[in-house]
Amino acid sequence: MVILVILVNTLISLILLYVAWRVWQLKQQLAYIADSLTVYEICTHAALNKAPENIYLSQDNIYNLRQRNQALQMQIQQVQQIISLLLQGQQIWQRYFRGRQLISGKRTVAK
Repeated sequence: MVILVILVNTLISLILLYVAWRVWQLKQQLAYIADSLTVYEICTHAALNKAPENIYLSQDNIYNLRQRNQALQMQIQQVQQIISLLLQGQQIWQRYFRGRQLISGKRTVAK
């Protein structure tokens, strides 16, 4: 009877030793995962810490580019109007001199 109690106690002790060993392994794995998550959090914080400031800076840069673009668009429109006026002036000039040459007889037009 004493031997049976010793065997049962030994068996229970071995089972509890195995459970303790598995709990210790689980603790090690959880510690590794926690350390990894801490490293990821530090990296993420470093990357995203300046994000709002960078976003505001980018918005300001985009606003400034749009303002410059608008000014350049106005200048382009003015240049196009000047070129259009010059072309119209050239056409009027050519008609005026062509008409004067036909009237003065210096140039004959073949039809």
